Amino acid sequence: MTCVRHASLILTALPFGLIGGILSLFLSGQYRSVPASGGFTSLFGVAVMNGMVPMTALVAILGLAPMLFAAGPGSEVQKPLAAVMIGGLITSTLMTLLVLPVLYKRFESRLRIGTSH
Repeated sequence: MTCVRHASLILTALPFGLIGGILSLFLSGQYRSVPASGGFTSLFGVAVMNGMVPMTALVAILGLAPMLFAAGPGSEVQKPLAAVMIGGLITSTLMTLLVLPVLYKRFESRLRIGTSH
């Protein structure tokens, strides 16, 4: 049962990443498209990894930055994907670092209270 709770907590990173991805598309003037959908798919995978190791976000952001600022041929495909990924990784990582520890503490205290009776 504890494993299910821990997995559920890690999956809370998904909505946080989704918020950042949508917000970054809006702020950058990009539209939801096939490349942006690919960005969301990748974002969800990395956001779940962030629940375990937040350092992966920094590496992914640094790797995607050139795609976001590209101006040559093919950049119209790369920019939406990079915008979704970078925006979502920023919010997902922040929420993972700020909200997830609080949730872990709450669930653990409930677990201890439940077993003491």
